[in-house]
Amino acid sequence: MSVPDVPEQTTAPTAKHDSTGGGVSVTSASGIFAADASNLNAPNAADVLDTLKEARIRHRSELQPQAHAEDIELAPIGLPTGKGDEPAVSTAIHASLAGGDLERGGGSNTSLGQTPSGRTVNRSSSVRTVPEGAETAPENFEAIHRRKSLIHFAALCGSLFVNGWNDGTTGPMLPRIQEKYGVGFAIVSLIFVFGATGFLSGAFINVFLTDRFGFGKVLVLGSLCQIGAYAMLVPAGPFPLMCFAYLVIGFTLAIQAAQATGYVASLKKNSNTKMGYLHGSYGLGALLSPLVATEFSKSPKYWSFHFIISAGLYVANTGVLWHVFRGRRQEEVMDEEGETNADADGVNSNKFRQMIANKDVHFLSFFALIYVGIEVTMGGWSVTYILEKRHGSSNSGYISSGFFGGLMLGRILLLWFNKKVGERRALFLYAALVIGLEVTVWVVSSLIENAVAVAFVGLLLGPMFPILMNHSTTILPRWLLTACAGYIAGAGQAGSAVLPFITGLLASKFGITTLPPFVVSMMSTLLVLWALIPRARYVPT
Repeated sequence: MSVPDVPEQTTAPTAKHDSTGGGVSVTSASGIFAADASNLNAPNAADVLDTLKEARIRHRSELQPQAHAEDIELAPIGLPTGKGDEPAVSTAIHASLAGGDLERGGGSNTSLGQTPSGRTVNRSSSVRTVPEGAETAPENFEAIHRRKSLIHFAALCGSLFVNGWNDGTTGPMLPRIQEKYGVGFAIVSLIFVFGATGFLSGAFINVFLTDRFGFGKVLVLGSLCQIGAYAMLVPAGPFPLMCFAYLVIGFTLAIQAAQATGYVASLKKNSNTKMGYLHGSYGLGALLSPLVATEFSKSPKYWSFHFIISAGLYVANTGVLWHVFRGRRQEEVMDEEGETNADADGVNSNKFRQMIANKDVHFLSFFALIYVGIEVTMGGWSVTYILEKRHGSSNSGYISSGFFGGLMLGRILLLWFNKKVGERRALFLYAALVIGLEVTVWVVSSLIENAVAVAFVGLLLGPMFPILMNHSTTILPRWLLTACAGYIAGAGQAGSAVLPFITGLLASKFGITTLPPFVVSMMSTLLVLWALIPRARYVPT
């Protein structure tokens, strides 16, 4: 008897009995042929089954050998745990195992994985190979965030450094400006009036500029405008041009200080410490600037060339700010260092209206205005006071450096004391000591004692502004924090023009001897304001 040839197939044929005809129907998985045993003799049916069995065995021999569980090599797979640098190690088994006896036609593909806890889970039905070296630890994101955070913070400290450089310049230059233009205390104080106008404008417009252009672009814009203002000061042109230049300087300083202070106040990691170092960099700039400005002020012809150095510093500052922040918004920059932006919750609300309606913001802003005003008044008018009342020489400009040097050191060296006794109590103590030291400047007619007292006044004044900004984060709503911090810093910069102007008016009418009592009265006002500022937040976060 001839048996039809069995064609090559990918799946073994199967045979089943036909319950209706009593025969055997043979069918391949691909349905290529069928043989009906009802048309064959009974003895021949057995031969057909034997032939089919031989074909099935031949088909198995052509298949790839199946993997056995004991022959499978377990490859380690690195799984991130999120708790450190070391990855969790898991072993994965990827094999196609036959379900039951390999002699059977059925099977199932199984992929097993063992987790760190020992639990076995299904991964996928596909066979995957783990490349060599896959056990390498994942990139340490925490280290990247720390590096990015350090770069961002260093750029902001550079921005505050050049702001301090600008503020430290004015004091040693005042006597030379008076001599150059032949003006008295009241007229020369107009540069502070125009500066105050710029500061106040910057404090209000900063909120809208930030919403419109974003954190990075506003910083660069402020630095560029500063360069233009110094270009107007270098030729020592007419006095009205100088006043306009100080207007531009006030505006740009306000928005730069607002952006930098607002950014650091919004941080959740080491915000208090960073605030101290940020404004310590301001003190460093204000310390170094009088050393250079005093030398230039000795020259009747080239005194204004000092502003070339200032313009060069702001050129470098502009380049650094653009390279680091790339004109990005604050939330993008904060995300790069693993921080979340607290301002996102109120993004759809009118932040300016909410900020103005918050009475605590105005207490804090008024405190900042008086504090920064005292700071710049001491650094600016102390030189004139020493020259006229203590008969100092042209080197009296270095007293301004001593004051700002103490300011810088106080913001860094007294951080431990602030934490030990509490920032609120520490500020009360610092203010009381400043009043006592300023009284000695008032009543003791000694150049050396006055110089030392002024330096210690700077040391004790130094921590006050960082303490103020840190405290604002505990009493203001989180979604308004960035806008409020910028507004408070801008108001403080406005104070750096308002109080020196008032000092100039008093000096023109009653003499420069009014400086110490004026400072004492303003410090007493600070004590009252600090007592009125709430201790804790009364609104939900």
